Amino acid sequence: MQKLIEANLYRSELIPVSGKLVDRYNKCLIKLGFTPTKLKSFNIDGIGWSPEIAEEKQDLSYLNNGEANPHGIIITPLQKGKPVYLPFHTFDRDMMKHIFKVYGDKIKDITRDSAICIDFDQKIDAFYEPLDVLKYDTIHINFHFMNNLYHQQQEQLELIQKFKRDYNFIDEDVHAELLKSAKEYGDLRHRDLELPAIDFKVSSFYTRAFGGVYVLRDFIKPIVVFEDEKWHKEAIKNTSYDVLIYHIQQPELMTKLREHIIIEYNLENVVKTERYERIKKYEMSLHLKNTEHPIKDILSNPILYKSYLNKLDINTRKKIMSVERYLEKLEISNQFKIADIVDSKLFDALHKPHSSLEPKHQDLIWKLLVNIAPKDVLYWYWYDKEDFYDNYKDWDNSLKEWVVETIINNI
Repeated sequence: MQKLIEANLYRSELIPVSGKLVDRYNKCLIKLGFTPTKLKSFNIDGIGWSPEIAEEKQDLSYLNNGEANPHGIIITPLQKGKPVYLPFHTFDRDMMKHIFKVYGDKIKDITRDSAICIDFDQKIDAFYEPLDVLKYDTIHINFHFMNNLYHQQQEQLELIQKFKRDYNFIDEDVHAELLKSAKEYGDLRHRDLELPAIDFKVSSFYTRAFGGVYVLRDFIKPIVVFEDEKWHKEAIKNTSYDVLIYHIQQPELMTKLREHIIIEYNLENVVKTERYERIKKYEMSLHLKNTEHPIKDILSNPILYKSYLNKLDINTRKKIMSVERYLEKLEISNQFKIADIVDSKLFDALHKPHSSLEPKHQDLIWKLLVNIAPKDVLYWYWYDKEDFYDNYKDWDNSLKEWVVETIINNI
């Protein structure tokens, strides 16, 4: 990961937490029903998730009370606009943007001396079967303060009213109570500490529940796509919902996505793009073994690229160059079929979200396409960083250099 870190491509926008902020964070963890961290310093992202605490607890989803009950923690206004590095749902980033848009000023005030625990409540206590994800509709975002600061404010205001009544202004016990409250919580008289719950409407989304599920329900007919084969087999037994259910590697899925005007392709146009070159070069890298030159040089130098391409066996060469071969044959005759010449996964990788889709849906479909055929290292990094990082660890060092350079040049 060192190359990614040096290039600021690995969780580079995390916020460092130490000192009193650690104590506040721990109090939020306890309030949400979790055990506190023993770490004296760590980093957090926009939703309050920490990679160091996740490693300590050996649980990437340590801010979840089960898959149906995710939470967040805000301890600093610096979290505004920061990435959510391991979102449980694809709409988590948008929810945090919504929270700061509605309550940005209040958050800045409250986090001066407190922390905010967030409960993302979709009115589902627990998941029992995979199609329970279809119950997602409106997320009720509830806020709770560390130390029950809002309630302490009400008690302090009641003490002030008590102080003003009759001759209580000379009552030393009342003085002591006021001083104790002021020392512990500060002057809360003019603080705006009300954060009423807000709602967030959910449309199509991806969730990491049940091993990863895409719910596409803003199109011709709802489509549910499972990454986990076990949960896919379980879901197809359920006949209660009128939805189309697929496993992510089913060939029929791509056909259905095209039919529903969710994705599209144009091979003649895409072969002229940098994206196609990235995909083709990555595909070639998968077949380079025991090379005399670094893989980075082979993929970057046209002469070396052609040299090593010609050293590969004929079937591998046909696979890597299958799109160009198909287009060349198409100029001679339109009798050729894509499936007969173009490698299926290469063909899948050359699709894109349909141009008619809204931007929020395009991002979701890009993520789905990247998961179906992860061959464009740039889009892989953009749309599924965790999966990208997991695969990056096992790549040849020279390939890593090419990948890092490719991403940097396109950011």
